[in-house]
Amino acid sequence: MAHRYFPFRFSPMGLRGLEPSATLVINERVNDMWRQGQWVYHLGFGESRFPVHPKIAQALRENAYQHQYLPSLGVRELREKIAEFYEERLNIPAMPEHIIVGPGSKALIYALLLALDGELMLPTPSWVSYQPQAHLVGKRVNWIPASPEDGWELMLSAMTEAVDQARTAWGNPGIVLLNSPNNPTGRMLPLSFLESFAQYAREQGLAVISDEIYGLVEHGSKKHRSIARYYPEGTVVLGGLSKHLSLGGWRLGVAIFPPNRAGAEVLRAVRTIASETWSATTAPVQFAALIAYGMDSDVWDYIRLCTRLHALRTHYLWRNLVEMGVRVPEPEGAFYLFPDFARWREPLARIGVITDAQLAMFLLDRYQLATLPGSVFGAPPQALALRLSSSYLDMEDEKHAQAILDAVMKGVDDETLMREFHPHTNGAIAQFRKFIADLELDHSPAPAREPVATL
Repeated sequence: MAHRYFPFRFSPMGLRGLEPSATLVINERVNDMWRQGQWVYHLGFGESRFPVHPKIAQALRENAYQHQYLPSLGVRELREKIAEFYEERLNIPAMPEHIIVGPGSKALIYALLLALDGELMLPTPSWVSYQPQAHLVGKRVNWIPASPEDGWELMLSAMTEAVDQARTAWGNPGIVLLNSPNNPTGRMLPLSFLESFAQYAREQGLAVISDEIYGLVEHGSKKHRSIARYYPEGTVVLGGLSKHLSLGGWRLGVAIFPPNRAGAEVLRAVRTIASETWSATTAPVQFAALIAYGMDSDVWDYIRLCTRLHALRTHYLWRNLVEMGVRVPEPEGAFYLFPDFARWREPLARIGVITDAQLAMFLLDRYQLATLPGSVFGAPPQALALRLSSSYLDMEDEKHAQAILDAVMKGVDDETLMREFHPHTNGAIAQFRKFIADLELDHSPAPAREPVATL
């Protein structure tokens, strides 16, 4: 029998139907375009771009000699710091014995999905990697519907209906994966939902994975609350350093398990998976993280400053889109927007744009706007939704990111900061205005090409 890639044979399960993560693909494509001298406004990648805090950077340098294998759970001292941090800053009950440190929360979510039985219930929309990870471990995904008319709000009634439908079809829904603040909408789960959902999950015996990687990136209008405060016995909380401290490339995540016998057993399963895969998280990074989780006043002030700037930059983009007549939920955390362009469905259709993937490609080709189609987050392609990230604009390199921080430290007011220190943000806004003006004046650019896998 001939094999196309002899002598390699690919597994018939897992990879079939999957593509590389859309967020990483768009980032690589934009960087390639920049290297070729093409300008692009990069709204496609959700990476916090502020410089590493000097104290944390110094701690990494001082611990560069740490080269030993560390425990699969993570250094005990670090897990103690993490427990104190989560109880003090986020009011989440945590014990060092029920915490594992991993190479990013993404790997820990994958390990949890591998360890736990049951189909996965995912809110619409959800981060791009949840569904593919479930696919890789052979776990069915049941989407919980939501609509742009309701701001993509997660409704308990929609969840109960989705769970009931799965069970009617002889399914086994056992896990709910929540993400608040949410990527891609920037919305937070309200207290009323958390309380009612906790009771429902308890009655139905559902396990909850709560991805709270953006928990400290609040915009001030609403306080982040963890579902673990209301359903502690059934919730595993995920977090890390990538968003509020701009340390995505350091790959350090944490998982906090329920403080009971069941939580200890799930941790034992994840620890076993860790021991057979990544072994342990990088040693120098773990020791540097002692500063990050140590509640140092300078580091905490820096977190608050960066969070304020994320909120300022994201709301600036949001207000301008709203002024253009774009429907987009108001963000409450993180650094994302999730607008839809269904209002212009007819003029878009006349130029061959029917789906969100076609829309994203059209904006990249014609208006130099790099975005992500909402369908990679589970939204219907015909909703014409896009995810926009504010985090990369005007922080394309360390120099520009530092210039924004320096301006703030010198007392530059918010209005001046956005007007004079954010030329690329304002340029992207101008491109969106031109795009919408072209549609409303029925200018007819050449038809959009079909969506391709390189998006």
